[in-house]
Amino acid sequence: MKENKIGSALVLGGGIGGMQAALDLAASGIKVYMIEKKPGIGGVMAMLDKTFPTNDCSMCILAPRLVEIARHKDIELLTLTDVLEVKGEPGNYRVILRKNPRYVNIELCTGCGECVRICPVGKIKEAKKEGGLKPVPDEFNMGLSNRPAIYIMYPQTVPNKAVIDRENCIYFQTGKCQACVKVCPRGAIDFNQKEEIVEINVGAIILSPGYEIYDPSEKIDLGYGKYPNVITSLQFERILAPTGPYGGKVLRPSDKKEPERIAFIQCVGSREEKRDYCSSVCCMYATKEAIIAKEHMGDTLKQIDIYFMDVRAFSKGFEQYFERAKEEGVNYIRCRTPKIEEDPNTHNLRITYLSDGDKKFTREYDLVVLSVGLLPPEDAREIAEKFKIELNGFGFAKIDPFDPVKAKEGIYVVGVFSEPKDIPETVIQASGASSKVLSLLSDVKGTLIRHVEVPPERDVKGEEPRIGVFVCHCGTNIAGVIDVKSVAEYAKTLPNVVHSETLLYACSADAQERIKEVIKEQKLNRVVVAACTPRTHEPLFQVTLREAGLNPYLFELASIREHSSWVHMFEKQRATEKAKAIIRRAVTKVRLADPIYLSKIPVNKKALIIGGGVAGMVSALEIANQGYEVFLIEKEKELGGNAKNLYYLLDGEDPQKFLKDLIEKVKSNKKIKIFTSARMQTVEGSVGNFKTKINVNGKIEEIEHGVIIVATGAQEYKPKEYFYGKDNRVLTQKELEEKLFKKSLDLKDKTFVMIQCVGSRDEERPYCSRICCAQAIKNALKIKELNEDTEVYILYRDIRTYGFKEKYYTLARKKGVKFVRFNENKKPEAKIENGKLFISVFDEVLGLPLKIQADYLILSTGIVANEDAKEIATLCKFPVTKEGFFLEAHMKLRPVDFATDGLFLAGLAHFPKTLDETIVQAQAASGRAGIVLSRDYIESEPYIAVINEEKCSGCHVCIALCPYNAISFDHEKKVAKIDDALCKGCGVCVGACPSKAIAQKHFRDEQIFEEIKEILMI
Repeated sequence: MKENKIGSALVLGGGIGGMQAALDLAASGIKVYMIEKKPGIGGVMAMLDKTFPTNDCSMCILAPRLVEIARHKDIELLTLTDVLEVKGEPGNYRVILRKNPRYVNIELCTGCGECVRICPVGKIKEAKKEGGLKPVPDEFNMGLSNRPAIYIMYPQTVPNKAVIDRENCIYFQTGKCQACVKVCPRGAIDFNQKEEIVEINVGAIILSPGYEIYDPSEKIDLGYGKYPNVITSLQFERILAPTGPYGGKVLRPSDKKEPERIAFIQCVGSREEKRDYCSSVCCMYATKEAIIAKEHMGDTLKQIDIYFMDVRAFSKGFEQYFERAKEEGVNYIRCRTPKIEEDPNTHNLRITYLSDGDKKFTREYDLVVLSVGLLPPEDAREIAEKFKIELNGFGFAKIDPFDPVKAKEGIYVVGVFSEPKDIPETVIQASGASSKVLSLLSDVKGTLIRHVEVPPERDVKGEEPRIGVFVCHCGTNIAGVIDVKSVAEYAKTLPNVVHSETLLYACSADAQERIKEVIKEQKLNRVVVAACTPRTHEPLFQVTLREAGLNPYLFELASIREHSSWVHMFEKQRATEKAKAIIRRAVTKVRLADPIYLSKIPVNKKALIIGGGVAGMVSALEIANQGYEVFLIEKEKELGGNAKNLYYLLDGEDPQKFLKDLIEKVKSNKKIKIFTSARMQTVEGSVGNFKTKINVNGKIEEIEHGVIIVATGAQEYKPKEYFYGKDNRVLTQKELEEKLFKKSLDLKDKTFVMIQCVGSRDEERPYCSRICCAQAIKNALKIKELNEDTEVYILYRDIRTYGFKEKYYTLARKKGVKFVRFNENKKPEAKIENGKLFISVFDEVLGLPLKIQADYLILSTGIVANEDAKEIATLCKFPVTKEGFFLEAHMKLRPVDFATDGLFLAGLAHFPKTLDETIVQAQAASGRAGIVLSRDYIESEPYIAVINEEKCSGCHVCIALCPYNAISFDHEKKVAKIDDALCKGCGVCVGACPSKAIAQKHFRDEQIFEEIKEILMI
């Protein structure tokens, strides 16, 4: 009942998953309590250097979210907080919290760092004087450096405030010292703080407590903890990071020398008897770290090897990234678990390993990195007990396979807590969990949100431009190449620049406050930030200007990272000069900038979903449960999509029962209108207000809606090789599954040979289709279940049973399924001799050719994009990859959004994925769509075109060229007119107008021409 529900949610955990969930919920009208037991948020992602395959700085992805959470009016952040007790039911929970003392007044602390610098703990001589306390290993740098007893977690943490480590503080141990009290300019140190018990009431709970990494010290043969130059992958990540122990220089711990030879050892703590699961991320983070190390070190790094069992590059863009690593000189060595020994004189490390054919080799390295696996959080059992949820056999949260974010009704799980996964999957799961919360609390959304007034906007008309320039270090991303201090000094010489300074991280919360402070002090009326890409960071700085009382469009971002430091990393002097030119251009443009004011456009609170498979139906049901009407269109006569051909799952669950129940729920939901045998004809409009014409059995219907979710699926590759279609003994895995389900195959005394990567990982389709290995193992196990004497061979390049699928790979081997590895350059061959089917393959492990007589040849075929994907992309005006899958806005930041606002993506149309992954992405798309639908209005695009009616000749050129149909003809005035809601600011009309009657806001001709002059120094 509505009166019993509460329009708020608890999010446990401050990593990327928790942050995404909190932001999605708050944007949809749900009050959020974000609970983190550490002093600040950011999680493990804050410790990373860069992400892959986009090569984005991890902090550049994280920082805008950190700042948004810090300033969000409907997110209450509770750090150093533990959950003591949870009572209640879905919609109404009572949660008892313990807020532990920070011993620093968070309201007074400015994060200046004076206390950190003066603290004697960590300084060996001072520590001895004050009672002999030893330096404290810095957790953020994984023990590679020390920290004092009072510290700030990392430079951009939120809240960016100091915290006192009571166990290592001299005052708490001896009653002496108080050095921090003496230097604090705000009097923020408070040793008398006590723990507080707090009670909150929430309607739903999202658990995103993160994970632990495996401690490899128990692996005696690897020497971790014994040999100083054996480190973990996360320690190496900190070495690579500009905020790390060595300032971004790659040095080995023993003697701080640059290593010339580096080795990575994979699967440390994963894929073994105690932990029979794959940690999913290790192959790719080792590949990423190897590539970044080569970028950092150049010719100094002579050799970099990765010791592995299978390379699991199964996600979008990963296979190509793996191939790039090999091209750049990363050497992959397939072997069994190696052994490490140290040369006591040089501290170099010798790796002994067995390769194919049991050949023994030894290689020497300067540094060895252990790619450690992911474990459930240390307090997983305690969390399970408090929230009354179940854990699986590995200690991770147990979730519903057909509702992959649900631990139980009202309590949802995000991130690695449910299964090891990468950043995009975590972000997707977070948005999916948010959708479930929005469905549960649909009738109480908006009841607890606060309405905060921003300061009145200052009228700067008539004022002489007063420009402030802020140059970002971005760690070593910029400052490692560009002389940022000289750039900032140069900016002071430019016309109308009255203030210029450098910032360590311009996107951090404290830097935002600094910018606002300078705007007020210096009476700035325009601002330039020289940093990274406006694609991710421009909105952040625009909000900062608005909070300081300036129009947000009196801002310009000078991209000196992408356009200078990254592309000229080996030309420091020239990169610095180019950065000056970029800032000179930005200052010139912003000098001529005018305030821009946006119009408010009402939102049509209905959704269109294209595709009636599982992704489309789950999305439809989620949005309907949020309280909105849905139009669901499917080109076939029936709903169901690819799932109609799925008869059993790897874990034994029944997908057909799930599909039947799902179809029934969708058909019986009054808020969902279904159109089968329907295709899109045209799409007009923009976010909040779309008009779509659909052809339903030859009849044209027009529907109006506020968002679009594309869930058009994909299809099985139809082989042209291996006699497929010519010999009925050759089947695809999908065809085999149907025959096994219907028991239409005679399995007695039969031999099955399965060939992997048919139609994937080749020149035409250079990607892994993700599902094929698990599908082959699933069918192999089903064959063994029906007749254990049946012979089954699986011929493979790499077995990619990531996550908990690994245990089924182990089970298959125990059941007698024979796995034969082949080289990509020596693919298996099929021949028919005297009517018999023979498969020849060279076994890489045994080093011998094999010839197998097969009764059935099963092809594990890849997933390919639907043929109509490009047609839909053209209608909706969004891009596809060269393989034909739809392209998301950003792989890590916005994995279910299109670049065009109001359009979202789910299922196989995005990339090959399993059923549970499809479901969770559909939930995520619904959650993201719900943010738009929850609003009464949206604001128009800022950089739209405007028409000078006095100059317009009414020639219709712009009308014909506009790709968004935003321009029409005013027959009364005899001039063109632009619809603000439809215009996307592409600029086509501006360039084409023969009368120069059209201008684009923020990109007027005089601005562009002046920018060009400054770049060319005319």
